[in-house]
Amino acid sequence: MTGSSAARAAELAALAAKASVCTACRLHEERTQVVFGSGAPDADLMFVGEGPGLREDEQGLPFVGPSGKLLEELLGEIGLSREQVYIANVVKCRPPKNRDPRPDEIDACKGYLRSQLQLVDPTCVVTLGNFASKLLLRTETGITRVRGRAYEWWGRYLVPTYHPAAALRGRGQVLDEIRQDFALVANVLAGNLSPPPSDEDQSTPDASFDEEPKAEQLGLFGA
Repeated sequence: MTGSSAARAAELAALAAKASVCTACRLHEERTQVVFGSGAPDADLMFVGEGPGLREDEQGLPFVGPSGKLLEELLGEIGLSREQVYIANVVKCRPPKNRDPRPDEIDACKGYLRSQLQLVDPTCVVTLGNFASKLLLRTETGITRVRGRAYEWWGRYLVPTYHPAAALRGRGQVLDEIRQDFALVANVLAGNLSPPPSDEDQSTPDASFDEEPKAEQLGLFGA
């Protein structure tokens, strides 16, 4: 993706306006606001979560409240601020009772995330939590096994890590591992990648991510 920051911001704003009146799936029926995304339109780093929660639905912004505060603290530890990254979710409307998005809801919403990725064109994408990581990596392997490494993904890198809420539930080891993943992100952004783990037990998502992916290989970003 090429173009000035202002041009990208204008295209993202137009896309957000379109999303704000979207009725393509059932999630629009109970939403307060569409939570499209926020941040730098030309960010090198983009975060993708699952979907908005209650506070996000009320405020119209992704990752607010305690999870957002922890995310900002973690960014600060690698020398970045929220304003320097872009944050989005797989679906833009809150699923009732924070349940997982359903396949038809993801399908109805996937064009927005695809366009966000194309417009922002980040060097690195970080998936936050089990759902987003499994979906974008096309794997059934859980987050505890896929985290800790950077995957080549659609001409960029993808680093899966835990959702900040998991650390807030009091599991100190989770926070330590998130910090390790953020340190990996910093290395990706600096162009200093460490070699991937050689342990045969380390989970490797869909083999298609070891080569140039094709549109039909990724349900989320297929036509």
